[in-house]
Amino acid sequence: MRRITGKEKDETLIELQSATDSQTGDGPAVLTAYRINLHSDENGGNGVSSSSDRGTLPGHAETDKLQPNKDTVFFRDGVRRIDFVLSYVDDKDGEKKQERRREFEANLEKAGLELETEDKTDSKDQKTYFLKIHAPWDVLATYADVLKIKVPFKESDIPHGQEVPLEWLSHPFRLPDHIMRPQPDYFTYPFDKNKTDFFLINDKDSFFPPSTRNRIVFYILARCPYYKQGRSDRDKTGIKRLLSNGTYTTAFPLHDCRYWKRARNAECESERYNLYKHWARFLCFYKEQPLNLIRKYYGEKIGIYFAWLGFYTEMLFFAAVMGVICFTYGVLSYDDNISSKEICDAYIGGRILMCPLCDKKCPFWKLNSTCLSSWQSHLFDNEGTVFFAIFMGIWVTLFLEFWKRRQARLEYEWDLVDFEEEQQQLQIRPEFEIRCTNRRLNKITQEMEPYLPVTSKCARFCLSTATVIFWISLIVACIIGVIAYRLAVYAAFASIIKDPLRKIQVVGRFITPQLATSVTASCINFVIIMILNFFYERVAIWITDMEIPKTHLEYENRLTMKMFLFQFVNYYSSCFYVAFFKGKFVGYPGDYSYMFGKWSKLRNEECDPGGCLIELTTQLVIVMAGKQLWGNIQEALLPVIRNWWSSRKGRHHPENHYSRWEQDHVLQNFTQLGLFYEYLEMVVQFGFITLFVASFPLAPLLALFNNILEVRVDAWKFTTQFRRPVASKARNIGAWQEILNAVAILSVVTNAFIMAFTSDMIPRMVYLYAYSKEASMRGYVNNSLSIYNISQIPDRNMPEERDNWFENLTATCRYRDYRYPPGHQKEYTQTMQFWHILAAKMAFIIIMEHVVFVVKFFVAWMIPDVPSGVKARFKRERYLIQEYLHNYEVEKLKIQLSASFITEPQSEMSLMSDKHEVLSECL
Repeated sequence: MRRITGKEKDETLIELQSATDSQTGDGPAVLTAYRINLHSDENGGNGVSSSSDRGTLPGHAETDKLQPNKDTVFFRDGVRRIDFVLSYVDDKDGEKKQERRREFEANLEKAGLELETEDKTDSKDQKTYFLKIHAPWDVLATYADVLKIKVPFKESDIPHGQEVPLEWLSHPFRLPDHIMRPQPDYFTYPFDKNKTDFFLINDKDSFFPPSTRNRIVFYILARCPYYKQGRSDRDKTGIKRLLSNGTYTTAFPLHDCRYWKRARNAECESERYNLYKHWARFLCFYKEQPLNLIRKYYGEKIGIYFAWLGFYTEMLFFAAVMGVICFTYGVLSYDDNISSKEICDAYIGGRILMCPLCDKKCPFWKLNSTCLSSWQSHLFDNEGTVFFAIFMGIWVTLFLEFWKRRQARLEYEWDLVDFEEEQQQLQIRPEFEIRCTNRRLNKITQEMEPYLPVTSKCARFCLSTATVIFWISLIVACIIGVIAYRLAVYAAFASIIKDPLRKIQVVGRFITPQLATSVTASCINFVIIMILNFFYERVAIWITDMEIPKTHLEYENRLTMKMFLFQFVNYYSSCFYVAFFKGKFVGYPGDYSYMFGKWSKLRNEECDPGGCLIELTTQLVIVMAGKQLWGNIQEALLPVIRNWWSSRKGRHHPENHYSRWEQDHVLQNFTQLGLFYEYLEMVVQFGFITLFVASFPLAPLLALFNNILEVRVDAWKFTTQFRRPVASKARNIGAWQEILNAVAILSVVTNAFIMAFTSDMIPRMVYLYAYSKEASMRGYVNNSLSIYNISQIPDRNMPEERDNWFENLTATCRYRDYRYPPGHQKEYTQTMQFWHILAAKMAFIIIMEHVVFVVKFFVAWMIPDVPSGVKARFKRERYLIQEYLHNYEVEKLKIQLSASFITEPQSEMSLMSDKHEVLSECL
């Protein structure tokens, strides 16, 4: 078909009139409609908008019929739907690009697609051409057969669900049924072009929904060449290469209407408007998500993401409630904290002189100067924390198992059960087909297919692995640098804040050298994390492209593993340091341990007498909250500023000035990796609330608040900020499922070690049950601090400015450890209590891990991955499909045989041959 430009409107109207008159019997009515639109065109319109039978919506003035409808998703004839739009501009390299476009569009027309061009004079910027693409029925039917797209052949008679007791309680959270279920349930079967009468085809124009149409068109665009026949440069194939070399600027399917107003054309869906009204507004945060409508409009892959995000947010509610209960217990037991009372007591903590925490710059200090941090530590380090750590180990199992059931239900309802094999065999990446010139026979399909030689594959894999190792080593180097900063700056803070109660009156009560060091180091670490993420994202995409994965699924899985491995080390390494290394390799006065040896003078950090848990809490809150805040700013605030700036330019009513394709053209492009970053953000958050949740029970609450906002922000972005993505299928969340399982198992181990080695829970329990004479915690602080003779401290460890006030009071100082005092025959070696505590810690880790793992595996065994109801309905549907298909074949055979008898008498031999031919054709 010849392409239509804005300068050919009058000729086009005549052609359309004659073509319509020749095909239908209502030529005069159609001609009248075209005359009306021709009159509109003479008054500044941009072409035919709709045919006469489309009419206008009630409430429009009569003059609206004469106005050009620029907000349309149809060709100028008002009949053919726009399935895809390409845009381009003329530039200095115009001739070469024009030649590519000419060949590409000619090949598209050979493939059966119909094209229509909007001249740049009709666009507002007077620079951009728009090529509109329509796929007629023959093309859709052919490629639906190739892609094995499932379509309805009979309305389902299986009851969808049973009434739930007390269902009225959920009414405030429900959406209208026409939004939740935009179409009835059907039995579906892969489309077969030779059996069109088997399927429920009432109207060929609307049989395939727009999401399926744009998926088919993109499949053609991705594989259509732009070289002349007979030429050898077969790598010149696909719209992606044309976009990368600037031949076309954008390629996208159209939204069906404006998001804030229904479509003018009654035959056009207003699904985008419904999504915005019932899903994308923040005031709908308490409402359920219209997953079926999301799937119908955006495709199964995006629908699965929002289903998973919504389910994850629902499950976070239970974890957040339990975390609040545990935190409340810590607040209510605040006054029962005997250890903190002893530290703050002027007659106990005020008389205990502590050894310097760093060389030269750090003075001797009183124990009661850490009074505030010891109270803060009790909020998170109490008996309830152990229970919460065990609860989270079970919660994460319930979350993963119940998600498998929800996912299985969606697979059945969305016809994704048999999708895996189709995706592996059919959806080969165009880049793989182009770059892999070698061919070999596929043993399954018995067809020649491209492949990557083993030598090339190994070389690419080695280069990719080396690059990943280099970047992970760079992260480790940055973390070591931050640790060195902590060690160096602590001495500086200690020299400034020597006596907070006396020298810094305003904020001295709240600032200690430990707190100042921890906060500044965490902030610097967060900045480094963000910088490394920015660069590594591009490196990861580059090395994944270099590996040339065969399918889209394989591409995403490889990129997922690379990115998550990097993000895991990047985000969690600082937390692992504070949890498992800080304060564990300190030594003792006279024999301290140094980070790079004694020559570096960077002495390893010690923990407060209240423990290192509060510092882990600080690190976790800053990194987790900072990441979520920065992510929300990027996702919500920046688009709002962008929209405000656009409105300043006068685009208050874009539908009056801009066509549908121009409105979508200025939106952001939704890339193939758009969902990848959304998943990555949520999985990193999942790691924070599971791996280190024992140190901060309120982490699930922060995640819950963030995710409630995240669901609506993502919905708002998809509905208002992004062009409509090309619909694609996915039956699950892919490699993220295995990553979540690995994080869930690792979280049990990390929380057990946090409770054993970072928290002071085990030493307190050992003291209470084995060493306390009063069966209480009185005396624990004194028991947990060892004694050292000040006169034995080497000069390199002594403060530069020595205060004489401590020499008159005591000749010893205290430090956090379990060692024999000076004068003992085993002077400064570990006491038996140290070994008792170590044994108790190891026993606790073994018991907690085994208890949680046993419960996890028992729960996983008790909860089947696929609900029994879904299994029964799936078997029932399979049976009915086979029955209906068999009946269809029998009826078709009867009709063919009866027709062969009616036509003309045939000989017995010819009749038998016809029967065999019909039977073989049907079989």
